[in-house]
Amino acid sequence: MTYVRYAFLILVLLIAVTVALANRAMVTLSLWPDTVSAIIGTSYSMTLPLFVVVGGAVGLGLVLGLVWEWLRERGYRAEAARSRRELERLRAHRTPAASSAPAPAAKPRRDDVLAILEDPATR
Repeated sequence: MTYVRYAFLILVLLIAVTVALANRAMVTLSLWPDTVSAIIGTSYSMTLPLFVVVGGAVGLGLVLGLVWEWLRERGYRAEAARSRRELERLRAHRTPAASSAPAPAAKPRRDDVLAILEDPATR
């Protein structure tokens, strides 16, 4: 499986290099439109290859998406931490007699998608 992963990564790298070589034309990025620059009295612009601009935009989008998801899932992580602390507290306070008795087997939680797929009524 590692060979397949390496082959896939090499393929993605070759595609990225091909796209970069095909888009070497220089483009000028300006901070403000010309009319706003005339009002403000200053303008900031830089000239970069097109593949750097596109790659930077994609990279920035990935980073912003990862940060957004990390912040969105903060509640789930906090709930998991609270559950872990509660479990540790309960384990610390149980009596020795209760610890010698076997614990009842917990029913594993089923994934909703798998439950739909495994349900014979839906076939």
